[in-house]
Amino acid sequence: MRYMAIYDLMETARNTNQWLGATAKAMAGYPMFNCTHNPALEWMGAWGEVTERSFSRIATKPDWNITSLTCDDGRDHLVTVETICQAAFGDLIHFKVQNRKPAARKVLLVAPMSGHYATLLRSTVISLIPDCEVYVTDWHNARDIPVSAGKFDVEDYTLYIVDFMRRLGPEIHVIAVCQPVPLVLAATAYLAEEDPTAQPHSLTLIGGPVDPDATPTDVTDFGRRVTMGQLEETMIQRVGFKFNGVGRKVYPGLLQLTSFISMNAERHQKAFSDQVMAVAKGEASEHDAHNRFYDEYLAVMDMTAEFYLSTVQRIFKNREIAENRFSVNGKLVDFANITTVAIKTVEGAKDDISAPGQCIAALDLCTSLPETMKASHVESEAGHYGIFAGKSWRNNIRPMVLDFIDANSAPSRPESTANKTKVK
Repeated sequence: MRYMAIYDLMETARNTNQWLGATAKAMAGYPMFNCTHNPALEWMGAWGEVTERSFSRIATKPDWNITSLTCDDGRDHLVTVETICQAAFGDLIHFKVQNRKPAARKVLLVAPMSGHYATLLRSTVISLIPDCEVYVTDWHNARDIPVSAGKFDVEDYTLYIVDFMRRLGPEIHVIAVCQPVPLVLAATAYLAEEDPTAQPHSLTLIGGPVDPDATPTDVTDFGRRVTMGQLEETMIQRVGFKFNGVGRKVYPGLLQLTSFISMNAERHQKAFSDQVMAVAKGEASEHDAHNRFYDEYLAVMDMTAEFYLSTVQRIFKNREIAENRFSVNGKLVDFANITTVAIKTVEGAKDDISAPGQCIAALDLCTSLPETMKASHVESEAGHYGIFAGKSWRNNIRPMVLDFIDANSAPSRPESTANKTKVK
């Protein structure tokens, strides 16, 4: 599988399906056919519209689409996205509300690098902007990064988080969602020894695999069943000639999407069929629930091969985080060094990706942290997506997280000497 021809073939198949959808839509929309009512043509046009949209979204990075915010003064204030720090594999961005006094809460939202863009957290960002200065890690699609930029594995990811924390200063509160949870915890422990004054005030860890074996799921079982050789041979490909990252080894977004969909294949198939019928009946709209969800869900990005493989090897198979054996640049990261950062874990009772027990393991690792600075919550009706978006997040988890942030907004610490360190 590690050939550019395979990568290009997959992209060609995606492009062909997009073209087939566009062709069916165009043929069904031919003016002469509109003279008579023909259910078959209406269905073909609907199928083409849904198919074209679905396959085009796979190759497109979604926009944040956050344009304005109504503040306490009753006025709409423009929201702009500022790039605070640029780096090869990801940027640090800030959602700046124009003409608004800076919010007291300063939040770094660490987005997952697990196949989707950071825009997967759009609703999370929207819910936090009214009350916080929100900063987000905006990871890049590996297929667009030249080979000359070098490697990017779990240790590099951890150092990126370290540098982002230093850049924002010690007044921040960090919220990590899903995949980055164990590495954000490691980054905090790294700072606790290397630069204690740069540590954040608090960590909120949402649905992440700190200890994947605490409560096994299909995801963790898969990591156990396959060997690293099998993964490298079947999942890793080289980026084709069409992209800037030509020749780079990646875990392609298309393969990731296939894995995502296969976990709930019947549900996705039904959603697609229902949307075709809704379009045929004229009941669908540009921004209906189906399109809002799938425009984001289908937009996938490639991960570097070394990041994907090292995540499986070190986080899931070797359990280096769970057993406090994780190292960065040859230096052991000891979670016992975390003594001043309040930590809260959030899990969903119906989470089938990072089941309850996997994330709360973080609290046991921080043996030197006072119990008064530890907290946990299990949301009874929430699945994986629900604990950072949707009704459960809006009504229960978000207010709880903001209260946790307020309770741990300690007086300013001495300024870190590394605040101006640049991400390499």
